[in-house]
Amino acid sequence: MKFDANDMLREANEFHGHVCPFLALGVRASIIAMEKLRAEKAGTEESVEEDILAIVECNNCFADGVQIATGCTFGNNSLVYFDLGKNAVTLVRRGEWEGVRVYIDANALDKKYFPEEANELFNKVVVRRQGNEEDRKELTEMWKRIGYKMLEIPEDDFKIEIVDVEPIEQAPIFKNVRCSKCDELVMETRASYIDGKPYCLRCAGKAFNAVIGRGIVEMG
Repeated sequence: MKFDANDMLREANEFHGHVCPFLALGVRASIIAMEKLRAEKAGTEESVEEDILAIVECNNCFADGVQIATGCTFGNNSLVYFDLGKNAVTLVRRGEWEGVRVYIDANALDKKYFPEEANELFNKVVVRRQGNEEDRKELTEMWKRIGYKMLEIPEDDFKIEIVDVEPIEQAPIFKNVRCSKCDELVMETRASYIDGKPYCLRCAGKAFNAVIGRGIVEMG
């Protein structure tokens, strides 16, 4: 089974908006998992039936690389998000539930593959938000070069393990109800009933969950 990592990263670039090291690592980790599981990128049948699941433990650039490489996406219900804050992906077949988990240690990578100037520029532009246009352009080019190198790092740099995955239900289909205030349709399981009438959570003034940069938080 042969995968073209460069093609995948080019596609991921279009999807993600730029090439960066952890986008590439998401691609590389996914390829390793697919090879170990003897699986191909999810096509029409696999994505409709949710036969292959990719479980990511982060919501950063790594996750976008996983979506492109595996074909398991948030929208086709084959991408599962565990809010654990780790750069890891588990690939598993529904019904078998013995999966392959691939994890990468960012600190170990720093010492081997990231020039000190790259880290300094990243901290200036992304962490401290103090970079100018020239800094951002330089970081983009540097990250792209490092990103393509990430596609070539050996399996020994990853932690690879066979894991048992707790069965995950297929996405159920719920009825919609109409909010009594804004008149918009809302999934029945997300409606709040007041005096017997359905309201969306916003109109009901209720809290709801959201995935933002730091993970799952309560909003509203």
